[in-house]
Amino acid sequence: MRSFYHFMMRYRGSHKNSEERRLADWMFEDHDFPKQSSSYDEVSRYFEWNSPFSGALRVFDHLWDVYEREEKE
Repeated sequence: MRSFYHFMMRYRGSHKNSEERRLADWMFEDHDFPKQSSSYDEVSRYFEWNSPFSGALRVFDHLWDVYEREEKE
């Protein structure tokens, strides 16, 4: 299973200015982000303590659902 970070890199640098892009760009720049993790608990705890912008947890929850669906395929 690939990490959530790896999944999120598809949104990085997108020409579309979206919250998904903001989150992916922030994850890329944050050297302490758990980049190898595929654990919801670990990643969500990190976001709870280090939320980069208002609404980031909502965006994360939505993208985690997408990530899980794709990883099950």
